[in-house]
Amino acid sequence: MAAEQNIAIVIHGGAGTIERDQLSSAQEHEIKQALQAALDAGYAVLEQGGDSTQSIIAAIKVMENSPHFNAGKGAVYTKPGTHELDASIMRGNDLEAGAVAGVTSTKNPILAAEQVMLNSPHVMLAGIGADTFSKLKGLEQVENSYFDTAARLKAWQEVDSKTKAKQADQAAHQDVLDVEFKFGTVGAVAVDMNGDIAAGTSTGGMTYKAWGRVGDSPVIGAGTYADNRSCGISATGHGEFFIRYAVAHDICARVRYQNKSLQQAAKEVIMDELNKVGGAGGIIGMDPAGQPVMVFNTAGMYRGFKTQTSSQVAIYGDE
Repeated sequence: MAAEQNIAIVIHGGAGTIERDQLSSAQEHEIKQALQAALDAGYAVLEQGGDSTQSIIAAIKVMENSPHFNAGKGAVYTKPGTHELDASIMRGNDLEAGAVAGVTSTKNPILAAEQVMLNSPHVMLAGIGADTFSKLKGLEQVENSYFDTAARLKAWQEVDSKTKAKQADQAAHQDVLDVEFKFGTVGAVAVDMNGDIAAGTSTGGMTYKAWGRVGDSPVIGAGTYADNRSCGISATGHGEFFIRYAVAHDICARVRYQNKSLQQAAKEVIMDELNKVGGAGGIIGMDPAGQPVMVFNTAGMYRGFKTQTSSQVAIYGDE
């Protein structure tokens, strides 16, 4: 008789310079509560026999609806003072995938990514086209102001003031890329009772981003990847590096072709490859056996996992 398939889910809510002196005990408690709620929502789907795709969607929706994460309700502001959201999803059993970039009115971008995967011949839709497609599929629409939060507005104002003070400096935009507002993302990876892996990622992007900038979150192979033959990955970090180094796919490829453990493969890419070039961030991952992995080269990463035998949520690097 075949061994029973382990079900499990792992999530992240962004990586970066997250240190104890930056969060009050109340904030820390609220963030951990939100992470636990996302884990519980995703795991409940698996426990009831649901598939991994619906599990990660359930978890990501909880985080998109929370103001604590840079996705959905807590999305950062663009340079013009609006919100543009990205998301992607991938199934490991057939390598089907869907993504949206620069959506402005879909309450839960992960649902738009799912609709692209299920009901279009495409993998990625962007901007007005993605918004139009989302509406046609009957997904809940909101005013762009729905995504406003006081904390994100304050961050935008700080960068705006800094940039305007350096108007004469042609390198002013580089300063924007250097601030600690480029890491916020949410993601989930799960394996279900059939052994199918799914991965998804959602983000509000980079504070003060201009020119329709798109990071790694909606890019299949960079911010998201899933393949039953190796692993599932959702990434969070400085997207430009994660795109150039095809981080999510590279990790899964090392597992598949070099027979490395997911933990080893992830450490090689995040702690070695990216560290060498200054690529900050991290990943969550799941192997076919339901073993969660969480690796990051920053001070902290909002994260958690739930399996049939254990569960944990954490924020800082020493947890």
